[in-house]
Amino acid sequence: MSKTIFITGAGSGLGKGTAIGLAKKGHHVIAAVEIISQITSLREAASEAGVELEVIKLDIKNQRDQQLIHDYNYDIFIANAAIGEGGPIAEIPVDRVRDIFETNVFCTLENAQIAAKKFVEKKAGKIVFMSSIAGVVGMPYLGPYVASKHALEAVAKTMKAELEEFNVQVATINPGPFETGFNDRMFEEKHKWYDENKNFTPRESIAETEKILDDQYDPQEMIDKMVEVIESDHHAFRTAYPQDAEDMMKDEEKKNWEAKI
Repeated sequence: MSKTIFITGAGSGLGKGTAIGLAKKGHHVIAAVEIISQITSLREAASEAGVELEVIKLDIKNQRDQQLIHDYNYDIFIANAAIGEGGPIAEIPVDRVRDIFETNVFCTLENAQIAAKKFVEKKAGKIVFMSSIAGVVGMPYLGPYVASKHALEAVAKTMKAELEEFNVQVATINPGPFETGFNDRMFEEKHKWYDENKNFTPRESIAETEKILDDQYDPQEMIDKMVEVIESDHHAFRTAYPQDAEDMMKDEEKKNWEAKI
């Protein structure tokens, strides 16, 4: 059955691929992008894929843009837009952490609240939060992003419990490292402030975590999984993919209970 699906952060990466993938399955997709120039590129990509998307400009931090979430009617809301930054959590300027939380937590919650109110009124709907393997696994030198996704996990769990009585579904999708360029840019951001001659964290220590960039997965695999989950009427609350990511998340929880300091 065709559904109307609203997705934020559709201008690039997994969001872009998922918007097009859902449209290929016959769904009406309202694809929100952050900046005006992304409208043209996304429409062109959709045309090349042989599908139509309703593309709109929506910066999730802009309250005027947020009104569009209220104005449209849809069956599923996907909170996908996010930013990231790496670097040692003991040294990163806290204003940079605030910026990440503003997008990944506070504005994402504001957006989801608008969708939640609409769904409660009609006693139907689904909110999907794009989390990450980082929502459960504490990764060194990715602390700012990890912390924001941990917070988002708590938002999702709480909202799920609170909205069940209104027949509103809430879920998370937790990708592992996929080669969309997002992870590469996240590591690059620290160079705006990190100086190995001034900061106490050795460059070599950070480089160990950066090795995950060498083993990223094909994003199409994650896009296919996201399309499968998003369009389904019923599925798990948390979808971690690939299996390695799910195993790592479960192992992390176990290790935290056993860890000593």
